[in-house]
Amino acid sequence: MNIETEHLTILGGTVRHAVEHVEVFAAPANVTQVRFTNEELNSMCPVTEQPDLSTVVIEYTPDQWCIESKSLKLYLWGFRDRAVFAEAMAAEIAGEVMHSAKPKHVRVTLTQRPRGGIEVQAIAELTS
Repeated sequence: MNIETEHLTILGGTVRHAVEHVEVFAAPANVTQVRFTNEELNSMCPVTEQPDLSTVVIEYTPDQWCIESKSLKLYLWGFRDRAVFAEAMAAEIAGEVMHSAKPKHVRVTLTQRPRGGIEVQAIAELTS
């Protein structure tokens, strides 16, 4: 393991549970934008506790750090048993990216699949 990845605890290991924070690694030179897309983000309606299925697109402009994707997957997994509105989830994910990776800018677009004929799209943006 090299000095740039020795602090990563999830990648390469067997982790079968959600994690509270994403892990990061040193951003390579000249990377101007990173985009993650997950079409299987699960959560629950905070009122009815029915399952909600969403697509989330996370875009950020790295400064010194990039997000390690396996830890992101396990972080997002933590929403599956949580009762949370789409808007709050988008804001929370943007906050986690800003807190952990400290990018110059982050934009999270969360699109909740239609239930009752209504699709919800929430966008959260933060700039350092």
